Amino acid sequence: MDDTTWSLIETERRTLADLLASLTPEQWAARSLCTEWRVRDVAAHLAMTPARAPSVVTMLRALVANRGDLWAAGRDVAVAYAAMPTTEIAAALRRDAAARTKPVFVVPDNILLDLVVHGQDIAVPLQIPRPVPPAAGRVTLGRIWSMGWPFHARRRFDGVTVRADDCEWSAGSGPGVHGTAAQLLLLMAGRSTPVDVLHGPGIDVLRGRFDGRHADHGAVDVNPDQGKEARR
Repeated sequence: MDDTTWSLIETERRTLADLLASLTPEQWAARSLCTEWRVRDVAAHLAMTPARAPSVVTMLRALVANRGDLWAAGRDVAVAYAAMPTTEIAAALRRDAAARTKPVFVVPDNILLDLVVHGQDIAVPLQIPRPVPPAAGRVTLGRIWSMGWPFHARRRFDGVTVRADDCEWSAGSGPGVHGTAAQLLLLMAGRSTPVDVLHGPGIDVLRGRFDGRHADHGAVDVNPDQGKEARR
Protein backbone atom coordinates (compact mmCIF):
# COMPACT_ATOMS: atom_id res chain seq x y z
CA MET A 1 0.00 0.00 0.00
CA ASP A 2 1.38 3.41 -0.94
CA ASP A 3 2.31 6.32 1.32
CA THR A 4 -0.67 8.37 0.14
CA THR A 5 -3.13 5.78 1.42
CA TRP A 6 -1.29 5.47 4.72
CA SER A 7 -1.57 9.25 5.06
CA LEU A 8 -5.32 9.00 4.52
CA ILE A 9 -5.47 6.30 7.20
CA GLU A 10 -3.59 8.53 9.64
CA THR A 11 -5.98 11.41 8.99
CA GLU A 12 -9.05 9.22 9.51
CA ARG A 13 -7.67 7.94 12.82
CA ARG A 14 -6.83 11.43 14.08
CA THR A 15 -10.16 12.99 13.16
CA LEU A 16 -12.06 10.04 14.59
CA ALA A 17 -10.03 10.27 17.81
CA ASP A 18 -11.05 13.94 18.03
CA LEU A 19 -14.70 12.97 17.57
CA LEU A 20 -14.48 10.22 20.18
CA ALA A 21 -12.85 12.54 22.71
CA SER A 22 -15.90 14.81 22.50
CA LEU A 23 -18.49 12.11 23.27
CA THR A 24 -20.53 11.85 26.44
CA PRO A 25 -20.79 8.56 28.36
CA GLU A 26 -24.28 8.13 26.91
CA GLN A 27 -22.96 8.51 23.37
CA TRP A 28 -20.19 5.99 23.97
CA ALA A 29 -22.85 3.52 25.12
CA ALA A 30 -25.19 4.20 22.17
CA ARG A 31 -25.91 1.53 19.56
CA SER A 32 -23.87 1.92 16.37
CA LEU A 33 -24.97 1.02 12.85
CA CYS A 34 -23.28 -2.33 13.49
CA THR A 35 -26.27 -3.85 15.20
CA GLU A 36 -24.31 -5.93 17.71
CA TRP A 37 -21.78 -3.23 18.64
CA ARG A 38 -22.04 -0.11 20.74
CA VAL A 39 -20.10 2.99 19.73
CA ARG A 40 -17.35 2.02 22.18
CA ASP A 41 -17.07 -1.45 20.62
CA VAL A 42 -16.64 -0.01 17.12
CA ALA A 43 -14.05 2.45 18.40
CA ALA A 44 -12.20 -0.34 20.20
CA HIS A 45 -12.14 -2.41 17.01
CA LEU A 46 -10.54 0.48 15.12
CA ALA A 47 -7.96 1.03 17.87
CA MET A 48 -7.07 -2.67 17.84
CA THR A 49 -5.69 -2.77 14.29
CA PRO A 50 -2.58 -0.59 14.76
CA ALA A 51 -2.05 -2.27 18.14
CA ARG A 52 -1.81 -5.64 16.31
CA ALA A 53 -4.81 -6.92 18.22
CA PRO A 54 -6.29 -9.41 18.48
CA SER A 55 -3.47 -11.90 18.49
CA VAL A 56 -3.78 -15.10 16.50
CA VAL A 57 -4.28 -17.07 19.72
CA THR A 58 -7.03 -14.74 20.92
CA MET A 59 -8.83 -14.89 17.59
CA LEU A 60 -8.58 -18.68 17.39
CA ARG A 61 -10.04 -19.00 20.87
CA ALA A 62 -12.91 -16.70 19.91
CA LEU A 63 -13.54 -18.72 16.75
CA VAL A 64 -13.64 -21.95 18.74
CA ALA A 65 -15.99 -20.40 21.30
CA ASN A 66 -18.27 -19.25 18.48
CA ARG A 67 -18.08 -22.51 16.49
CA GLY A 68 -16.19 -20.94 13.61
CA ASP A 69 -18.45 -17.92 13.18
CA LEU A 70 -16.03 -15.19 12.07
CA TRP A 71 -18.40 -12.29 12.74
CA ALA A 72 -19.38 -13.48 16.20
CA ALA A 73 -15.70 -14.02 17.06
CA GLY A 74 -14.81 -10.53 15.85
CA ARG A 75 -17.72 -9.10 17.83
CA ASP A 76 -16.58 -10.75 21.03
CA VAL A 77 -12.91 -9.76 20.83
CA ALA A 78 -13.86 -6.12 20.17
CA VAL A 79 -16.32 -6.10 23.07
CA ALA A 80 -13.60 -7.50 25.34
CA TYR A 81 -11.10 -4.88 24.14
CA ALA A 82 -13.70 -2.16 24.71
CA ALA A 83 -13.67 -2.87 28.45
CA MET A 84 -10.84 -0.35 28.82
CA PRO A 85 -11.80 3.24 29.73
CA THR A 86 -13.17 5.18 26.78
CA THR A 87 -10.52 7.86 27.24
CA GLU A 88 -7.87 5.20 26.63
CA ILE A 89 -9.59 3.99 23.46
CA ALA A 90 -9.58 7.49 21.97
CA ALA A 91 -6.01 8.11 23.16
CA ALA A 92 -4.79 4.83 21.65
CA LEU A 93 -6.32 5.65 18.28
CA ARG A 94 -4.61 9.06 18.30
CA ARG A 95 -1.29 7.68 19.57
CA ASP A 96 -1.16 5.00 16.87
CA ALA A 97 -2.63 7.10 14.07
CA ALA A 98 0.53 6.88 11.93
CA ALA A 99 1.27 3.23 12.76
CA ARG A 100 1.49 0.79 9.87
CA THR A 101 1.20 -2.29 12.06
CA LYS A 102 -1.74 -4.71 11.98
CA PRO A 103 -2.83 -8.20 13.01
CA VAL A 104 -1.56 -10.89 10.63
CA PHE A 105 -5.04 -11.66 9.22
CA VAL A 106 -5.90 -8.06 8.27
CA VAL A 107 -5.56 -7.06 4.61
CA PRO A 108 -3.75 -3.69 4.38
CA ASP A 109 -5.89 -2.53 1.45
CA ASN A 110 -8.99 -2.83 3.65
CA ILE A 111 -7.77 -0.72 6.59
CA LEU A 112 -8.90 2.63 5.18
CA LEU A 113 -12.27 1.18 4.17
CA ASP A 114 -12.72 -0.19 7.68
CA LEU A 115 -11.98 3.23 9.19
CA VAL A 116 -14.24 5.20 6.86
CA VAL A 117 -17.24 2.86 7.12
CA HIS A 118 -16.94 2.45 10.87
CA GLY A 119 -16.52 6.19 11.25
CA GLN A 120 -19.99 6.48 9.71
CA ASP A 121 -21.24 3.62 11.93
CA ILE A 122 -20.35 5.83 14.89
CA ALA A 123 -21.31 9.26 13.59
CA VAL A 124 -24.63 8.58 11.84
CA PRO A 125 -26.64 7.24 14.81
CA LEU A 126 -25.23 10.05 16.97
CA GLN A 127 -26.30 12.56 14.30
CA ILE A 128 -22.77 13.96 14.08
CA PRO A 129 -21.74 15.14 10.59
CA ARG A 130 -18.69 13.25 9.32
CA PRO A 131 -18.21 13.89 5.58
CA VAL A 132 -15.85 11.51 3.82
CA PRO A 133 -12.83 13.41 2.43
CA PRO A 134 -12.79 13.21 -1.41
CA ALA A 135 -9.47 11.35 -1.61
CA ALA A 136 -10.58 8.79 0.97
CA GLY A 137 -13.93 8.49 -0.81
CA ARG A 138 -12.31 7.61 -4.13
CA VAL A 139 -10.06 4.96 -2.57
CA THR A 140 -12.70 3.34 -0.39
CA LEU A 141 -15.44 3.28 -3.01
CA GLY A 142 -13.01 1.71 -5.46
CA ARG A 143 -11.99 -0.86 -2.88
CA ILE A 144 -15.45 -1.95 -1.77
CA TRP A 145 -16.58 -2.11 -5.42
CA SER A 146 -13.75 -4.47 -6.30
CA MET A 147 -13.50 -6.70 -3.25
CA GLY A 148 -16.54 -8.99 -3.62
CA TRP A 149 -17.04 -10.94 -0.36
CA PRO A 150 -18.58 -10.11 2.06
CA PHE A 151 -20.55 -7.21 0.60
CA HIS A 152 -20.74 -7.92 -3.15
CA ALA A 153 -21.36 -4.27 -4.00
CA ARG A 154 -21.20 -4.85 -7.76
CA ARG A 155 -23.92 -7.49 -7.51
CA ARG A 156 -26.16 -5.31 -5.38
CA PHE A 157 -25.72 -2.32 -7.70
CA ASP A 158 -25.95 -4.37 -10.89
CA GLY A 159 -27.85 -2.62 -13.67
CA VAL A 160 -27.14 0.97 -12.64
CA THR A 161 -24.36 3.51 -12.97
CA VAL A 162 -23.26 4.65 -9.51
CA ARG A 163 -21.73 8.09 -9.01
CA ALA A 164 -20.47 9.91 -5.94
CA ASP A 165 -21.53 13.54 -5.60
CA ASP A 166 -18.58 14.63 -3.46
CA CYS A 167 -15.62 12.88 -5.07
CA GLU A 168 -14.60 11.81 -8.56
CA TRP A 169 -15.81 8.20 -8.60
CA SER A 170 -18.31 6.25 -10.67
CA ALA A 171 -18.85 2.65 -11.69
CA GLY A 172 -21.34 0.30 -13.28
CA SER A 173 -23.65 0.74 -16.24
CA GLY A 174 -27.32 1.54 -16.71
CA PRO A 175 -29.57 4.30 -15.38
CA GLY A 176 -27.78 6.52 -12.92
CA VAL A 177 -27.95 6.74 -9.15
CA HIS A 178 -25.88 9.11 -7.08
CA GLY A 179 -25.27 10.19 -3.51
CA THR A 180 -22.47 11.17 -1.18
CA ALA A 181 -19.52 8.83 -0.67
CA ALA A 182 -20.75 8.16 2.88
CA GLN A 183 -24.24 7.20 1.67
CA LEU A 184 -22.90 4.93 -1.05
CA LEU A 185 -20.42 3.23 1.28
CA LEU A 186 -23.06 2.51 3.89
CA LEU A 187 -25.36 0.96 1.30
CA MET A 188 -22.52 -1.04 -0.25
CA ALA A 189 -21.48 -2.25 3.20
CA GLY A 190 -25.02 -3.48 3.91
CA ARG A 191 -25.94 -1.03 6.63
CA SER A 192 -29.67 -0.51 7.20
CA THR A 193 -29.73 2.75 5.25
CA PRO A 194 -32.77 3.44 3.04
CA VAL A 195 -31.97 3.42 -0.65
CA ASP A 196 -34.03 6.60 -0.97
CA VAL A 197 -31.07 8.59 0.38
CA LEU A 198 -29.76 8.24 -3.20
CA HIS A 199 -31.09 10.07 -6.23
CA GLY A 200 -31.51 9.36 -9.92
CA PRO A 201 -33.53 7.27 -12.36
CA GLY A 202 -31.82 4.04 -11.30
CA ILE A 203 -33.41 4.06 -7.85
CA ASP A 204 -36.29 1.81 -8.92
CA VAL A 205 -33.79 -0.82 -10.09
CA LEU A 206 -32.35 -0.98 -6.57
CA ARG A 207 -35.50 -1.22 -4.49
CA GLY A 208 -35.71 -4.43 -2.53
CA ARG A 209 -31.98 -5.17 -2.66
CA PHE A 210 -30.98 -3.37 0.52
CA ASP A 211 -32.36 -5.24 3.48
CA GLY A 212 -29.50 -4.63 5.94
CA ARG A 213 -28.59 -8.32 6.06
CA HIS A 214 -24.90 -7.48 6.59
CA ALA A 215 -25.56 -4.76 9.14
CA ASP A 216 -24.32 -6.89 12.04
CA HIS A 217 -20.93 -7.41 10.42
CA GLY A 218 -18.08 -5.80 12.27
CA ALA A 219 -14.64 -5.77 10.69
CA VAL A 220 -14.38 -5.22 6.97
CA ASP A 221 -10.60 -5.46 6.95
CA VAL A 222 -10.11 -9.21 7.28
CA ASN A 223 -8.80 -11.61 4.65
CA PRO A 224 -11.80 -13.06 2.77
CA ASP A 225 -10.08 -16.43 2.38
CA GLN A 226 -9.78 -16.70 6.16
CA GLY A 227 -13.44 -15.77 6.46
CA LYS A 228 -14.35 -18.61 4.11
CA GLU A 229 -12.25 -21.02 6.12
CA ALA A 230 -13.94 -19.89 9.32
CA ARG A 231 -17.36 -20.66 7.91
CA ARG A 232 -16.53 -24.23 6.85
